[in-house]
Amino acid sequence: MTDQADLAALSFEDALRRLEEIVRTLEKGEAPLDQSIELYQEGDRLKRHCEARLKDAQARIEQIALGSDGQPAGLKPFDAG
Repeated sequence: MTDQADLAALSFEDALRRLEEIVRTLEKGEAPLDQSIELYQEGDRLKRHCEARLKDAQARIEQIALGSDGQPAGLKPFDAG
């Protein structure tokens, strides 16, 4: 089971892989109820971790702003909307 310290150290890719593994296990429906509940809770923590990592990455992305002459004039924050 992934605890908070382990979770903080996971890369996005590792967390996503573990989340996919949990989903496959739960979809099979072969895990006992108690284990299924634990896996679901771990999956929820991993999902929130992945969402936070994506949000942080999006906030760091910057776009190059072009001036009226078409030349780079600086950077502006990424706006996905």
